[in-house]
Amino acid sequence: MTLVRTVEPSAEPVTLAEMKAHLRVQHSSEDALLEGLIRAARQDVERATGLALIDQGWRLVADGVSREGCLSIPLHPVREILSITVYGSEGEASLVDAGSYQADLVSRPARLYFDPKPERLKAMNGIEVDFTAGFGEAGTDVPDPLRLAIKLLAGHWYEFRGAYGPGDQPVSYPGGYDRLISHYRTRRL
Repeated sequence: MTLVRTVEPSAEPVTLAEMKAHLRVQHSSEDALLEGLIRAARQDVERATGLALIDQGWRLVADGVSREGCLSIPLHPVREILSITVYGSEGEASLVDAGSYQADLVSRPARLYFDPKPERLKAMNGIEVDFTAGFGEAGTDVPDPLRLAIKLLAGHWYEFRGAYGPGDQPVSYPGGYDRLISHYRTRRL
């Protein structure tokens, strides 16, 4: 199972102005650096939590569905299923009719249930699900603890950027970062 981002988020959860206020930076000479740190911190939070923070397009590529006809989408929160394409054993593509599956977008992970179950799929990468994931289009749609985690992480990287070489990064994470994102991580048994 592989996830591929097809559409980047249109904004960041934390604006440059919010980041500069957090760091008490009043000049604009390092704006590009701060924007890059915000983007990197967002990507780190998304990776650590399995979340998409701002609405973005994704494609899930899987070999097939379970015996029960289910397919889980490991990224959360899924807002909309755009299309599902199945590839037959000869590689022929066909779109799955929206009436032949049910989508549970509330659960984590989101699930698709197919009735009837797609048969005779290509041995590898037989199904593709295009979907939108994220809390919304604006940074204010993202939960505050995750926005604060981005500010803490980007600020930490900003403060310690010269203390260690590029090969040593990231050297550490700021205190409190794990506590802020822990509630949003997927728990495993």
